[in-house]
Amino acid sequence: MAKPIRNGFESMKKDFFLFIGFSIIIMMAPRFFAGGYLMNVLVFVGINTMLAIALNLLLGYAGQISLGHAGFYGLGAYLSGVMTTTLNMNPWLAMPLAALIVGCLAFMIGLPILKLKGHYLAMATLGLGIIMYIVFNETIEWTGGPSGLSGIPSLEIGDIVFDSDVKNYYLIWSAALAVMLFSLNLANSRVGRGLRAVHDSEIAAQVLGVNARLLKVEIFALSAVISSLAGSLYAHTMTFISPTSFGFNFSIELLTMVVIGGLGSIYGSFLGAALLTLLPEILRGANDYDIIIYGALLILMVMFLPGGLVRGIPTLYRKIVKVKSEANHA
Repeated sequence: MAKPIRNGFESMKKDFFLFIGFSIIIMMAPRFFAGGYLMNVLVFVGINTMLAIALNLLLGYAGQISLGHAGFYGLGAYLSGVMTTTLNMNPWLAMPLAALIVGCLAFMIGLPILKLKGHYLAMATLGLGIIMYIVFNETIEWTGGPSGLSGIPSLEIGDIVFDSDVKNYYLIWSAALAVMLFSLNLANSRVGRGLRAVHDSEIAAQVLGVNARLLKVEIFALSAVISSLAGSLYAHTMTFISPTSFGFNFSIELLTMVVIGGLGSIYGSFLGAALLTLLPEILRGANDYDIIIYGALLILMVMFLPGGLVRGIPTLYRKIVKVKSEANHA
């Protein structure tokens, strides 16, 4: 028993130092990108990182697919937006209240939905996301319908108003790093080990005493809460939201971020979110060929980096080093 425990502590120690280094780099980034459009893009990288981590906890760790997570993202944004614009509630009160409502809703929905498996579960969550999208469009008196909801207040702390890209960057990435740290601790905890056991074999996990059904519902609800928080932050940083940001296409994009970054990896979620958020901006100058290049790059990554970026890059590097070594010896 001593060896597994020691390995667990070594893993936690490694994650801790890696997180500290990553946090320092993230917080120093504005010094190199002073304002401008790129800062706004990096804000979206932070929001998408939170969403990718939320989905990865469900898909990568628990093995439960969801094609409707954009719905929880949108629900958090709209609840927070409506409570602050229509009900004149303080945004710092509206955000946790929205997350609580979304979490309770996800828990109640998860109880019947997560009895399903495989493509049946995928179709059920897809339907859930579509229903939410329709609600956002049709409840015009609350959400503004297709025209969107405007006038959402920016967040404030004392005299500091988060109304610029740089301020929003620090706000969003503070939240993203907090979510990342929480998720790393969760992954290394007893709950995280239970999730991985459910992912590998639900029957075996139940034999070992894991309440698989309850654990799946709880991680589904937690994933929805994190998505709701990301949605609320999105609403208060953009000050305008519309249903087009929370449709089926974005759910697929989130799924792609998780798979490309690396299933079951918190840092992989960041890599996938960063790549798929920055790539369209990098390819913007390619005009009509950007979609072709984008698709080709994704296909190549799936082919040559099957474990995602977080596992595929070290593997690819070792292969290149091995080939060079063999060539030198020849």
